[in-house]
Amino acid sequence: MCGIAGFVDHNYYHDREFLLNSMLTSIQHRGPDETGLYLGDKACIGNVRLSIVDLAHGQQPLCNTEGYLWIAYNGEVFNYPELKALLEQKGYVFKTNSDTEVVLLMYQEFGKDCLNYFNGQFAFAIWNEKESSLFIARDRMGIRPLYYSDSQGRLVFASEMKSLFQYPDVKRELSYKGLVQVYRFWNALSPQTSFEGVFELPAGHYAEYKNGKLKIERYWTLNYAKKVDRLTNVNEIKETFHALLKDSVALRLRADVPVAAYLSGGLDSTSTTALIKQLFPDVLNTYSIGFADAAFDETHFQKEVAAYFQTNHQSMVFNNSDLPSLLEKVLWHSEIPLLRTGPFPMFRLSEMVRQSGIKVVITGEGADEMLGGYNIFKETLIRLFWSKFPESKLRPLLLKKLYPYIPQIKNGSPGALRMFFGYQLKNTDSPVYSHLLRWKNSQKLINHLSPSLKAHINGYDPVSEYASSIEQSVSGLSGVSKAQYIESTLFLPGYLLSSQGDRMAMANSVEGRYPFLDYRLIEFCTQLPDDLKLKGLNEKYLLKSIVKDQIPDSVLNRSKQAYRAPIASALVNDKSGFVEHMLSSSEISKIGIFDSVSVSKIFTSAKNFNGQISEIDNMALMAILSTQIINKLFISDFKRILPGEEKKGVVMNKEYSKI
Repeated sequence: MCGIAGFVDHNYYHDREFLLNSMLTSIQHRGPDETGLYLGDKACIGNVRLSIVDLAHGQQPLCNTEGYLWIAYNGEVFNYPELKALLEQKGYVFKTNSDTEVVLLMYQEFGKDCLNYFNGQFAFAIWNEKESSLFIARDRMGIRPLYYSDSQGRLVFASEMKSLFQYPDVKRELSYKGLVQVYRFWNALSPQTSFEGVFELPAGHYAEYKNGKLKIERYWTLNYAKKVDRLTNVNEIKETFHALLKDSVALRLRADVPVAAYLSGGLDSTSTTALIKQLFPDVLNTYSIGFADAAFDETHFQKEVAAYFQTNHQSMVFNNSDLPSLLEKVLWHSEIPLLRTGPFPMFRLSEMVRQSGIKVVITGEGADEMLGGYNIFKETLIRLFWSKFPESKLRPLLLKKLYPYIPQIKNGSPGALRMFFGYQLKNTDSPVYSHLLRWKNSQKLINHLSPSLKAHINGYDPVSEYASSIEQSVSGLSGVSKAQYIESTLFLPGYLLSSQGDRMAMANSVEGRYPFLDYRLIEFCTQLPDDLKLKGLNEKYLLKSIVKDQIPDSVLNRSKQAYRAPIASALVNDKSGFVEHMLSSSEISKIGIFDSVSVSKIFTSAKNFNGQISEIDNMALMAILSTQIINKLFISDFKRILPGEEKKGVVMNKEYSKI
């Protein structure tokens, strides 16, 4: 895993080497092992390397034998040995054992179609000296990030936005439209970001930049429309799924360094751990995080799974006091306001992993999206069931089963449940029916905006914009499949794999690998009928059926518990005074995004009740605070790296880099 950065600028007038080194220095955490630069007349690309495959010979940027193609690469293509054999049959000669070389020569052989061969998680840039063109691409699910700024005949790109901001012509200005999207969806709608003029290359897309023009194309689409024939033997489906998952795990164990695993105590990480132990019975290092606050803690299950598989297990406890102490550090890496605090414990966890000498971890993200694991899928089923008899007093009571950890729902009366969950109950034709209630709740964050910003956005509704954009993609799908599409294309790449995944792991130079996001497994799961995912209200039925004799019964049969972390209860007890300062009327008014009176009310309420406020107010408080800090880090207090402060990388020439 690595970080990449570069620019194409035909009228470049700055010190190219200093600037590229500065861009790479700002993301050195992504690749602390080596730094390399390619400095051309029209383009410069660079790489910071976290060496995992071919430790001795994987330096970048790398050029082909003819010396006209240069690559800067971030990620892993797990099937690179098979692709290397394919290229060797075509006469290519290899001089390294790295997947970087395979990616470059696959592009030389197949052009943009090379992307269809790759099974992995990646973002890369290839500069073609002959054609003066740049090719950039990102993996199918958006596991690895890639951002760009395209303006006035120049293109700047990087793995993180802070790297772009080292370039003198890239402005730093919050995007109010992007912020409104974040407050609604927990992330901006790709390719939009929280900053004006800065975009992300969407998942499953590539782009070509030539003659000052950027052309972006999609090369892969998530498709739930095609279904397996229901008459297909269920045992055959189970066998196929099991074989795909096992092979996916095996591919993701390929590395020249030790590979460890996260253990959350849930079904997904326990299942991947079981498969790892089947494939490699040797000692496996596992890591987990618990919470001092019992409402969020799963330590008991984590210890049970570690003992069951006899792993070499390390764990740590996240205390409420950890949250305020990490605010600036975590938000520096997330680069986006947060409505939840899940990324904070994940930062601590990856920190512990790195301190123990591990660079690679297997983790279970993606299983919930692909196999119907989230409560929102069950909620959708219940609301659809309820909508057929909206006057029923019993049907809403089913919703109590889904959220036992939210007191307002667990203890709610039938009338209260009807009022809360009955929002647009009959609007079942909406392409975003499953998420209407969730987004209605997050809409309340807009009430805290300043009058001037409310006037500026002028009633902008990101939900309508998003619903229109996916209407054709989800047409004809079941309610559950529509919900899965939204979770898989919006929440998964935009928040779970980014703010909570890549950013927190790579902040500590740790690479996460996701067996459930192997594209072959995804394409198989999207074709499955709903009842092989949700059996009644029993989530992830297919996965449970193949691991039922291989994992502890307590994990197999436990109720679904969402991964959550404390918010207000931790923030109001900040002893440093930083939280109160950032939410003070003077700071709120100075930035001008939020209404100081509204913010004062919600923070005072949180203090008076020691953080015991509603889920909606918890999200609002975190959104406001994190936006204030993002503005501080990237707008008001941001400092570019000055000459002498940059870490100088090796300038790669054709003699050194030629393969």
